[in-house]
Amino acid sequence: MFHKKNLLFILFVSVVYSSTVQAQDTTQKIIAGRSNAPEQMQKPYLILISADGFRYDLAEKYNATFLKEISAAGVKATSMKPCFPSLTFPNHYSIVTGLYPSHHGIVDNSFYDKLRNQFYRVGNKKAVEDPTWYGGTPLWVLAERQKLLSASFYWVGSESHIDGVDPTYYFNYNEAIPIDRRIEILKNWLQLPEEKRPHFITFYFPEVDHEEHRYGTNSQQTEAAVHFIDQSVKKMYEMCNGLNLPVNFVFVSDHGMTNLDTLNTIPLPAAVDTSKFWITSGSATAHLYAKDKKDIKPTYKKLKASAKDYDVYLANKTPKKWHYRTKNDKFNRIGDILMVPHLPKGFNFWGRKIAFGAHGFDNSLPEMQATFYAWGPAFKEHYEIGNFANINIYPMIAHILGLKIENKIDGDFSVLREILK
Repeated sequence: MFHKKNLLFILFVSVVYSSTVQAQDTTQKIIAGRSNAPEQMQKPYLILISADGFRYDLAEKYNATFLKEISAAGVKATSMKPCFPSLTFPNHYSIVTGLYPSHHGIVDNSFYDKLRNQFYRVGNKKAVEDPTWYGGTPLWVLAERQKLLSASFYWVGSESHIDGVDPTYYFNYNEAIPIDRRIEILKNWLQLPEEKRPHFITFYFPEVDHEEHRYGTNSQQTEAAVHFIDQSVKKMYEMCNGLNLPVNFVFVSDHGMTNLDTLNTIPLPAAVDTSKFWITSGSATAHLYAKDKKDIKPTYKKLKASAKDYDVYLANKTPKKWHYRTKNDKFNRIGDILMVPHLPKGFNFWGRKIAFGAHGFDNSLPEMQATFYAWGPAFKEHYEIGNFANINIYPMIAHILGLKIENKIDGDFSVLREILK
């Protein structure tokens, strides 16, 4: 007998596959042949939301009324500590793997791998989608292996076929789908037949990060972006409330943000011979990879002697608190020499205009601290927790969804156990 719920699923698939635009790939990808295992259908649901660059204090600073209200009613961290470097790709991937960047391999937004003789850059689509760059077991891979379906409306690694496993439902990253349509698709996912319904969903907002980079943290544009996310999350919450499902929300950011002195930037130091090093740099980090090891110490000594407005480290002597030394570097991707500027200065090695807002600096700085809120049936009410490292989110989510962690991670479930009912 052909059930109505099967027809609903077919119609859903037809609609989402037809959604395309010329400029960007907005087609939903669906992995056929998957279903929740019978025992997984009773598990709760969890939506992991990231608002890129949403510094720990932005909800208060710009009066994000819904986020202030819902976090006060649920769980709120005073702030959340990103991993070093406090950048988008390393931290998004740390959140969903429970690993430090040195252990999962995405050690910066851009870096060089000597063994591969290749660069990884966030703007290089081929590299970003290549699963061989990514270590660890992302939450969607963990869930799918244990027959619990997942979905992703963007996340670092979600379109990269890591370990040959994609979320059952996912989109390649694009910014062409309006927020109301994104929420409608989220609703469609949660209204699928139980055997086809995802229990773990990631959802990403880029808007605050975009505006902070362009206009700074104190701008009207950043304030408007905060309100956009506030209202969007409210719509998501109200939509889920109408479905009568046990949906949990975890709202995070990957890092904070600060304003740079864009008029007095730090150029490439004269001590660096560009013929002897591969170099990757952003405003907040610079990696020097020696083509010949004999050039490492002489260059380091010259940089150390002339350093002004920045710190310089050998890879085996970076601050221990960063977990970013040679001995931690599982994939050998941290530069032989690492440079980090002093705020409010930033690097500008190539003479280009640099962004007003920036991040990536020492992850203990107040300006780099991120946001963590959580609410739903799994979480305590009216509960505040102090600052904690973002690698601890992974074991908490695995616990809520009843997933068995298969490999060693850096996160520790005991850190966030106290926020659960």
